Amino acid sequence: MFQEEFEKYNWDEVHDRIYSKTTVDVERALGKTRRDIEDFIALISPAAAPYLEQMAQLSHKITQKRFGKTVQLYAPLYLSNECQNICNYCGFSFDNKMKRRTLSAIEILQEAEFLKKEGFDHVLLVTGEANKTVGVDYLVNAVKLLQPHFSNISIEVQPLDEHEYKLLADEGLYAVLVYQETYHKDNYKLYHLKGKKSNFDYRLDTPDRLGRAGIHKIGLGVLIGLEDWRTDNFFTALHVNYLEKHFWQTRYSISFPRLRPATGLIEPKSVISDKELVQLICAWRIFKEEIELSISTRENEVFRDHIIQLGATAMSAGSKTNPGGYAVEPESLEQFEIDDSRSVLEVKNMIEGRGYKPVWKDWDRFRFGQKVS
Repeated sequence: MFQEEFEKYNWDEVHDRIYSKTTVDVERALGKTRRDIEDFIALISPAAAPYLEQMAQLSHKITQKRFGKTVQLYAPLYLSNECQNICNYCGFSFDNKMKRRTLSAIEILQEAEFLKKEGFDHVLLVTGEANKTVGVDYLVNAVKLLQPHFSNISIEVQPLDEHEYKLLADEGLYAVLVYQETYHKDNYKLYHLKGKKSNFDYRLDTPDRLGRAGIHKIGLGVLIGLEDWRTDNFFTALHVNYLEKHFWQTRYSISFPRLRPATGLIEPKSVISDKELVQLICAWRIFKEEIELSISTRENEVFRDHIIQLGATAMSAGSKTNPGGYAVEPESLEQFEIDDSRSVLEVKNMIEGRGYKPVWKDWDRFRFGQKVS
């Protein structure tokens, strides 16, 4: 279990280790062809800031080599804003007095029809964490409904048990995104006040359950703004290292969500500038050459336009963060405000205008050796 590895480290000691890195450490990391976690620490440290241009050039070169000039496009499909957790950074928090909505089967298909017309073949199903309303039975049914329409179905929902992930995988689920939010165990409870999400250890163990269940791709990340972003990303990197060792057939992705405005949201404790976010993304690309790096519409259009050349390989487009937001009920309450509100066509044209190719799905389905159209 990753928890055994995690408990070997102390947050404050890791923090000090990162901030004590020197330019010598950064230059050593940049000069290598294969890099370890100590090199990653150097590349995310303040000492690496003067080397951002060099990091950006190297990140661009590695991304071109590993992914070519492609950007994968996906759309989040919010199924429900019902949630049993009280989290002071999320618009769906249980104590937020708002109209709750969970899509019916017919409404799910209406939303899917809209996204298919926009060109998407990769959809991310998102819900609040409400086991009784949007539990595994609801999710299995949603995957069953959508599996004939999309080549790629991912979910970002409450952590589940291993056998529940196996049920979903059997129905065609491809990937699961599960963010620890922060690896600062002592402070985790300051943000997750009530509900199952307040169980730090159960959430930390989720990627282990996913690996054992045979999920094809696991997405990790932290919510940038809760705690020191450098220290949190060290622990994310430690987590990825562990998972790659124990579940080597699984693919991995990293996302970089920053706190965005939402009803009842706290102010960020740790602010990351655009320049520092570029440094972080480039550090990840240099450290893990083949990992998928995803940027959502939380970021503004100027940032997203440039980051595809510096390491990002996947992004959402035309996103709605409210259930039914595309076709059923556009005015329902959002989880957070998006910052890039361009249409899917505008994002597609931007990508092509920069000499890249938008890719609408992540894989081709095969059944008994035959490609499924």
